[in-house]
Order: sequence, then structure tokens, then C-alpha cells
Amino acid sequence: QVQLQESGPGLVKPSQTLSLTCTVSGGSITPKYYYWNWIRQSPGKGLEWMGAIGYSGNTYYGPSLKSRISISRDTSKNQFTLQLSSVTLEDTAVYYCAISQDLRVGPSQMGEYDYSGQGTQVTVSS
Repeated sequence: QVQLQESGPGLVKPSQTLSLTCTVSGGSITPKYYYWNWIRQSPGKGLEWMGAIGYSGNTYYGPSLKSRISISRDTSKNQFTLQLSSVTLEDTAVYYCAISQDLRVGPSQMGEYDYSGQGTQVTVSS
């Protein structure tokens, strides 16, 4: 059974960089068939696909976040990382990591991804 677990600070100050790590464990995943995604859901809003990294290391970012987001991956540790710079109160959300066989940029529910984590709350506050 493949499991994903998000980790990182739950509280970030405005203007700082938010950094989260997703650890993938269990089961058997052939990396080259998957995209490793970050998605978030702000209070009262739908899911927002933030970006993804493919097996080759190519990255794909949502246009509204492109200037602030970076996704990287350490395949030896089965981990991938999200960094979001210059955060504001509007970045307060539940952040999810997920794996998909194709690039899914407009999810309506997390079930659209092959595997996903439980989500972690990140609050931006001074």
C-alpha cells in the first residue's frame, strides 16, 4: 500500500518561505510513470493544483504561483519538496502531496490522483 505523508511547519510568518516535504513509502511505484504533485485548499475554496515534478526532473507550475514556487525531488529518499516564497495570509491552506500517472492541473477532488497524503495545515500569521 503506497502512502504519502506531508511534513513541515504548520505556522509560517508573512514574507517567509514555506517549505514542505512529502515522503512516499510502501508499495511499489515505478517513478518514470508518475508526476509528483502539490495541491492546496484554502478556507472556503476549491482545490488548487500548485505544480508537479516529472520523472525526468521537469517541473510544471501553476501560472499564478510560477514566480514563487519551486518543487524538487530526491528519488533516493522517495521524497519531494515544495518551497513557496514570500508567503502572505492568502497562502493559508491545507497542503496535499499526490502522485498521478498524468498531469492533472484542475482537480475537483483528491480522488482524481492515484495516491495522496492526508494533507497538512499551514497557517500564515505574524
